[in-house]
Amino acid sequence: MKIKTLASGSKGNCSILLCESGNIIIDMGISYLTLKKSLEENSLSFTDFAGILITHCHNDHIKGLASLIKHTKLKVFIPEDMYDSLKEVVPYPNCIFIDDTFEINDIHIELIHTSHDAPSSVGFIIEEYNKSLVYVTDTGYINRKYLAKMVNKDAYLIESNHDEIMLMDGPYPRFLKERVISDQGHLSNNTTSKYLKKLVGNKTKTIILAHLSETNNTPEKALEAIAIQELPKSIKVLIADQYEAGPMVEV
Repeated sequence: MKIKTLASGSKGNCSILLCESGNIIIDMGISYLTLKKSLEENSLSFTDFAGILITHCHNDHIKGLASLIKHTKLKVFIPEDMYDSLKEVVPYPNCIFIDDTFEINDIHIELIHTSHDAPSSVGFIIEEYNKSLVYVTDTGYINRKYLAKMVNKDAYLIESNHDEIMLMDGPYPRFLKERVISDQGHLSNNTTSKYLKKLVGNKTKTIILAHLSETNNTPEKALEAIAIQELPKSIKVLIADQYEAGPMVEV
């Protein structure tokens, strides 16, 4: 299993997951042509993919979805309650409605129901052949029952959206600051680092910090928050970028 972020942030989000039994696109907040170019640069094509997972319906996660479906006819795997928010974007026949646990070929996926101001927003615990990845962005907090299921995975891609001081001292209007720090907003550096302290185990090799705010965060501050937790030095910590694709990470 391999994961590669193509874009991560408030302007657009998209990752590709390469598995032995099939490949998956996660979110489609970039243009069809940008994704096509990125795949070609990695010797991939759309016919190599089994489908698309969507975390939620905000524009920075779906703005290229209609074009992608038009050009490829790929299936979109979503909870049924999310469809009403996507019906203008995704034709009904292109949807596969998923339960809290489901399979794509030999890839086992369990939903993490996230706390965000979008209908049926989700993250994923993805497993194939004893390899495991947690993929969580855009949530105000993580429910304890999901935290228990997320322990000791091989890799974590998790939101580290903002530095709390930068946010509260920054240029956002009050209502937007309150949205970001609310239970339906985004995870801060400090909150994410504390979660990771509880989650990582002896299997964990990689952490990818995602969805960093360009206004209210810096890669340095996100990494500083992680460093405070004194995680095992064997764990590699990466920052997902808004404008440049990340490395292909072996899970």
